[in-house]
Amino acid sequence: MALLQERKQEIISDYQVHETDTGSADVQVAMLTERINKLSLHLRTNKKDHSSRAGLLKLIGRRKRLLAYVMKEDPSKYRALIGRLGIRG
Repeated sequence: MALLQERKQEIISDYQVHETDTGSADVQVAMLTERINKLSLHLRTNKKDHSSRAGLLKLIGRRKRLLAYVMKEDPSKYRALIGRLGIRG
């Protein structure tokens, strides 16, 4: 369920903070959200794929920790990020 390189570049360019940013919390959360969405779609059709379900829960936990970090550092940036991604609605 890896992301294609072109899609990764689109996400990075949309969420990067500065020109050479590839690993800021915003970019990481956006990447994780994309992977979570793809994996959720996969699990809707493959209900018995328990290993993928465990991986999904791991990704959700990682995204939750990153979002907590962003919230702690800059609450307005956090609200903008979740609004853009359409999560925690």
